[in-house]
Amino acid sequence: MNFLEKIISVKQKEVSSKKIFSPIKKLEKSFLFERKTISLVKKIKNSHTGIIAEFKCKSPSKGIINNTALVEKVVKDYESAGVSGISILTDQHFFYGKDEDLKKSRSIISIPILRKDFIIDEYQIIESKSIGADVILLIAGILSKDQIFNLSKLSKSIDLEVIVEVHNEFEIDKLKEGLEIDIVGINNRNLQTFIVDYNRCLSLFSKISDRYIKIAESGINDISNILKLKKQGFKGFLIGEYFMKNKNPGKICKCFMKSLLKRLK
Repeated sequence: MNFLEKIISVKQKEVSSKKIFSPIKKLEKSFLFERKTISLVKKIKNSHTGIIAEFKCKSPSKGIINNTALVEKVVKDYESAGVSGISILTDQHFFYGKDEDLKKSRSIISIPILRKDFIIDEYQIIESKSIGADVILLIAGILSKDQIFNLSKLSKSIDLEVIVEVHNEFEIDKLKEGLEIDIVGINNRNLQTFIVDYNRCLSLFSKISDRYIKIAESGINDISNILKLKKQGFKGFLIGEYFMKNKNPGKICKCFMKSLLKRLK
């Protein structure tokens, strides 16, 4: 069993359990389910930097990244730094994430929140809205073309924006006509080997339709790299580990943002 197959196996069990304890009808009664979502697309379009800062305590490739940071402090600091949006890991098995981290964040910040998880079931779309997400991530590497189509359609019907993450040309082919998504993220990290290829974004950029906003993900830790990607046409940049590996992620984020803005003038 490879890593992606393991993810799907774990998620299927997790979702089956959640459906019993918190059925969809219960999720739809959440006070957050009826809230008006905040558009990440608009935030990125109106931003000079397009930075999406991530709260991530652990990853399969790096192990523990930061197990002392408080989500409430980090997300508030990210917001005050001027980021376009915040990504929060809710996967518990592989990333030590929690739904509660997203709920807490939603109550104290007023910028878009991306729920970062391995979404494979319509249940998780409803769940995402019920815990306060504005945007969801669909990983093309673990979904079929039809799954991406159906999950994105459901997401849009309940006012959630959609990012589809791709890693190669085969996955780009899954973006079929009529697909209701907002953003395509190109992940520099191979999910099988965890190796980061910084040229992946550049090589795949032109193969993706310009009707989508394109963002770069993984391994971004250098302002000159962002400037190069911006020149290519990327509008957004997801940064997690670079901020989170420091004791004070928000402070590092703020310094990074200031330096980036200076270079963009």
